[in-house]
Amino acid sequence: MGRGKAELRRSVAPLAGASDCTVHTRYGAISRGTERLVFEGLVPPSEYDRMRAPRQAGNFPFPVQYGYSAVGVVETGPPALLGRTVFCLHPHQDRFTVPADALREVPADVPLERAVLAPFMETALNVVWDAAIAPGDRVAVVGAGLVGSLVAYLATRTPGTQVTLLERNAERLRRLEGWGCALEPPARAPGDQDVVIHASGHPDGLALALDCAGVEARVVEASWFGHRTVPLALGGAFHSRRLRIVSSQVGSVPSERRARWTNERRLDTALRLLADPALDRLFSGESAFARLDRDYASILSDPDTLCHRIRYAD
Repeated sequence: MGRGKAELRRSVAPLAGASDCTVHTRYGAISRGTERLVFEGLVPPSEYDRMRAPRQAGNFPFPVQYGYSAVGVVETGPPALLGRTVFCLHPHQDRFTVPADALREVPADVPLERAVLAPFMETALNVVWDAAIAPGDRVAVVGAGLVGSLVAYLATRTPGTQVTLLERNAERLRRLEGWGCALEPPARAPGDQDVVIHASGHPDGLALALDCAGVEARVVEASWFGHRTVPLALGGAFHSRRLRIVSSQVGSVPSERRARWTNERRLDTALRLLADPALDRLFSGESAFARLDRDYASILSDPDTLCHRIRYAD
């Protein structure tokens, strides 16, 4: 497997210990933005360690087994977990063995098919924390990809907020009608915003985010650009408006919450937030795992892809 190539491989299951579980995967999900960077070999050497997915096989650049959303049923393991529906941060694989503490139980009111959104909701939750959105704030989110859409979803649930989700792809805006916030193309971007979140993955999106920001506003950068250089005009009104650019990355809980919040608590919260059926509109397609080697490149290259679900055999 190399740049722009995908294949299915067989692996040998490790011997399970007394506290290990074997999970039969039922559904997975593709993170188009991050996985496309990995697929195209755009992870810079300086980030090889930080960009490793949990339980990743292989090393960057290639060959590498990637992905981080798997929902399935426990087949073997401690009796209390047998038959339980669980989520795991794990690469795309039909069966896997992990320590029991690597699994998070899926709430009863969250369908397996929707539970694969957990890592993306977790990222969005972390972005909202970094953005410090408060009641009554005017909030603009640039980019209606999976994370940007979920950030807007959470922001609209803060009392009194006025949220605008900006996206140049008209098909995505149509899909999100009734999302609870204003849906606009970049040409209709609002100004004087209290908080702006950039999640488009495009350098010009960050420039738009700065244009939307009001005096002393916070601009949160939630995109990751791999080894691409992002040109940014910091002249004009950037300094006179005293703007702040804050990075957000899901690898760690924000410092002001770290004393009380673990990564496990954050992921459990993300799973509970998935009980809303409205979130099903974020799924833009589904592929059988047996075809993933043939479908993978086209899924990553399709600009209309939001969350593409993987369906595993029963």
